[in-house]
Amino acid sequence: MDELADDIRRIDFHHPYTPYDVQDQFMSTVHNVLQKGEGQVGILESPTGTGKSLSLICAALTWLRDHKRDSHEGSVADAAKAFKDEPDWIVEQMLKRKREELVKQWENREARLKDIRDKERLLEGRGSKRRRIETRGDGKAGNVSEDNDDDDDDQWLLGLADDEDTLGQDASSSLSRESKELMKKLGLGPLRKEEEDEVGDVGGNEVKIYYTSRTHSQLTQFIAELRRPVFPPSIPTALLDEDSTTAKEGVKHLPLSSRQRLCINPSVSRLGSLSAINDRCAELQQAKSKDNCQFVPNADNLHLTHQFRDNALATLPDIEDLFGLGKKLQICPYYASRTAIPGAEIITLPYPLLLQKTARDALGIKLEGNVVIIDEAHNIMDAVANVYASGISLSELRRARQMLGVYVKKFGKKLKGENRVRVAQVARVVDGLSGWLDNALNLKADQGIVDPNALLKSKGIDQINMYKLIQYVQGSKLAYKIEGYVAQAEAQGDPHSSHTASLSTPVLHTLISFLVSLNNLSSEGRIFFHKMLNKDSQDIKLSYLLLSPTHAFSSITSSARAVILAGGTMSPFEDYTSHLFPDLDTKKVTTLSCGHVIPASNLCVWTLAAPKPKDEGSGIDFEFSFQKRSDKAMIRELGIAILNACTAVPDGVVVFFPSYGYLDEVVAAWSEKSASQPKSIWERLEAKKSVFRESKGGSSDEVLEQYSKAILGDEKEAAKKTGPSSSQTRGALLLSVVGGKMSEGINFSDRLGRCVIIVGLPYPNITSPDWKARIEYIESTALKRLTEGDVKMPRHEALAAAKQAARDFYENACMRAVNQSIGRAIRHMNDYAAIILIDRRFGTEKIRAKLPAWIRGGLVEGSESGGLGQMMGRLSSFFRSKQS
Repeated sequence: MDELADDIRRIDFHHPYTPYDVQDQFMSTVHNVLQKGEGQVGILESPTGTGKSLSLICAALTWLRDHKRDSHEGSVADAAKAFKDEPDWIVEQMLKRKREELVKQWENREARLKDIRDKERLLEGRGSKRRRIETRGDGKAGNVSEDNDDDDDDQWLLGLADDEDTLGQDASSSLSRESKELMKKLGLGPLRKEEEDEVGDVGGNEVKIYYTSRTHSQLTQFIAELRRPVFPPSIPTALLDEDSTTAKEGVKHLPLSSRQRLCINPSVSRLGSLSAINDRCAELQQAKSKDNCQFVPNADNLHLTHQFRDNALATLPDIEDLFGLGKKLQICPYYASRTAIPGAEIITLPYPLLLQKTARDALGIKLEGNVVIIDEAHNIMDAVANVYASGISLSELRRARQMLGVYVKKFGKKLKGENRVRVAQVARVVDGLSGWLDNALNLKADQGIVDPNALLKSKGIDQINMYKLIQYVQGSKLAYKIEGYVAQAEAQGDPHSSHTASLSTPVLHTLISFLVSLNNLSSEGRIFFHKMLNKDSQDIKLSYLLLSPTHAFSSITSSARAVILAGGTMSPFEDYTSHLFPDLDTKKVTTLSCGHVIPASNLCVWTLAAPKPKDEGSGIDFEFSFQKRSDKAMIRELGIAILNACTAVPDGVVVFFPSYGYLDEVVAAWSEKSASQPKSIWERLEAKKSVFRESKGGSSDEVLEQYSKAILGDEKEAAKKTGPSSSQTRGALLLSVVGGKMSEGINFSDRLGRCVIIVGLPYPNITSPDWKARIEYIESTALKRLTEGDVKMPRHEALAAAKQAARDFYENACMRAVNQSIGRAIRHMNDYAAIILIDRRFGTEKIRAKLPAWIRGGLVEGSESGGLGQMMGRLSSFFRSKQS
C-alpha cells in the first residue's frame, strides 16, 4: 500500500482537473497494471460520477507516452550496441544521426497533422464540421441504382459452380486481384509511398490501446472526454528544440465500426441489415462484377485514401465524423480507416468487433502486445454470449421456404451443377428444422433443451456436409441474392412473392447464422426451444446459447499485453476470474473497488429486514423469495414502508422490483380496498406522490419524461421549495424492475433519485432451461478441474465445491443486477441520496460482501435490526440536514 501511495504521489497523469484521491488511486492502479504487462489483467470498479472514463484516458495515455519515450531511447541504445567495438567518435556520430532521424520523422508527422488541424479550424470550426448519420439521406438512397436495374434480373443469378472467384470462399477471396492486393495493404499494413507521405507508418509497430464499450453513445461520450487532457510528446523532450512548434503532440485516435455505420454507397447502405450490406459490398468487388463501388480505395484514388488517413489521425473523430469525411472525400470510410490503424494510439470500437476473432481479423486488428480496455465491463460475460448467440423461429423458416420457392421458380432452369445441389440442400435444411419445430409445438413444455443429434436427423439433415454448405452460402452470397430478388419482385408487384418477407427481414441470413452455431456446437454451447404465444398466433423458436465465455475470451487475454475490465459496478469480482480466465495465474490479476467522490454524509444506506425492530418480538419478516413473496400481509407491509419513505423523502423515489410479473402482482394487491381502510395503499401512494410504473412492453422514454416532469416541473416553482415538509415537494414515485429498462444507463441524478429502494433479491429463474444448463455446465467443469488438476481433490469434496461454485455464480448474477440498479442514484460529487434494501437477506454478511465498497461504507450499522420507525427517523434527519 505504501508503494502504491508513492506511485500516486510521483506520477503526473496530466488530468485536466485536480483529481480526487479515488481518481488518483484508480489511475495509479491502471498505470501499474499496464507497466507490469506480460498478460496482466485489472478488474477495476469506480462508481458512476467519479470520472472513470477520464481517469482511464489519463492513466492509459500517460503510460503509453512514457512507454514510447522509453522505446525511442531503447532503440538508440540498441543501435549503439552494434558499434561497441568502434571508436567513441564514430559511436557519437552514429547516435547523433539516429536521434536526428528520429526527431525529423516525428516533427514531419506532427507538422503535417498540425497543418490539417489548422485548416479544419479555419474552414469549418470544430462545431460546424459535426455531421450526423441522418445527413446520409441525399435524395438518392431510396432510388433504385444501376446495380439494381429492374430490367436485369440476372444480377440475382448465382455464379457458375466452377467460378473460383465467387463460390465456396469468404468475402475477401471473392475480390479481384487488384482489390485483393490493395486490401492486403489497407488491412494488414500501411500503404507504401514516399516517406514524407507516410503519416500512418510512424508508430506502426508501437503499442496501441483498444478501447471498447457497450453502446455507440458510450463510445461517443468517451471520445468527448478524450479531447480534454493534453499529454507530453511521445519523443524525449530533450531532443526537441525549445522553440519547436510541434512540441505539443495531439492524441491519435481512430474509431472503428461496421459497414452498416460507415457505408457511403446509397445503393448498399439502404439495404438496412448488416448481413445484406456485407454481402452486397463484397459482391461489388468481385472480379467479374459488372458493377463496382466507386468509393472503394484503389490505385486511382490513393491520394484520397492518404488524405482520409491523415485527417482521421489529426482530428480525434467519432464515427459520424469518419462517415462525413468519407462523404466529403468520396472515399469509403470503412476501408480507408484501416490505413490509419498503424499510426493510431487509441482505437475505439464496439463490443462485437473486439470480442469476435473473425471480426478482428476482418478489420486487421492485432491484439498481440497491445492494451485492451473494456469499459462497462459488468456485463462482459453476457456480451460475449450475445455475440455468439443465434436463433431462428418457425415463422422465419416458413418465410425462408417461400422465398426459396419464388427464387427457384424464376431461376430454377438456369441453376446448374453445384448451384442446383446447394440450393436444394438449403431447402432440405429449412424443411428439416421446420418439421422438428412443428412437432415441438405439440410438446407440453413451453421451453426446453434440444438434442442436436435429434434435430439434425429431421429430414436427414445430418447427411449434409454442413460446413461445406455454409461455405457455399457465404461465398455465393446466396442469402443476399434470394432476399434481394424477392424484395425487387415485391416492389414490382410479382404475384408469386405476395406472401413473402421484405429485405428488411433477412430471414436467410438469420438461418445461416444459426447453422454456423449448429455446426460449431461444443460442450460450451446448448440449443433451446421456446414457444412464443401471441394473441393471434403461436410460434416457436430455436436458440443457441453460449454457456461459458472462457474459450471465446481467452484469445484476448492470451494475446494482449494487458487487459483492463472497468465498470461502475463490477462487484462481485469472483465471476470474472472464475469464468473469463480461470487458468490465469492469480498473481497477474489486480482488483480494485474505489470509494465514491461524495462525502460520507451524502449517503444513507438502510437495510429494512422487518417492519418492526428485532427486539419487539417476531412479526413479519421481509423475505421476497419465490416461495414467500406472494404473502398478502407482507405485500401490504411493503406498501406501508414505501408510503412512509415517500413521506420523508423529497422529490424522486425509484423502487426496483425483482420482475415485471411480481410488480404486477404487488400493484394489484395494493389496489385492493378493505373494510378497515377506505383508501387502498395505491390511492394513498398517489396522494403522496405522482406514481408511475415501468411496463414490459411500454415506452421507457415516455414514462421517464413524465416522471421527470412531475418532479422538476417549473424551475421557478422548484426554487421556492423550502424542505421535505413543503407541499411543493410532492415529487414522484417510479416503480421499476431490476434488469429492466430503468436499471441501466438511466441517470437519476439529484432530484430525480433522492431515494432508491430495492425490493428483494432478483435471482434468475433457476427452473428455466437456460439456467439449468448453465448451472450443470459450471458444476461439471468445476468438478473436472478439481478432480483432474495438479492437486486432485477427493471426489466428495470436489462435488461439494463444484456445487458451491454454481451457487456462487447464480448469486453473483443476482447481485450484479442489484448493484446496477443501486448505481442509478449517486451521479456526481455533490449528489446525495438514500438507499433502502428491503429484504432480511440483505442483512447477511454473505450478501453484503457482494455490494460495492462505497455502498458498504454507507450502510447504517445495525439497521437490519431496526424497523420502519427507526428508518423513518434516520431518513428524516438525513434529508433535513441537506435542506439546511
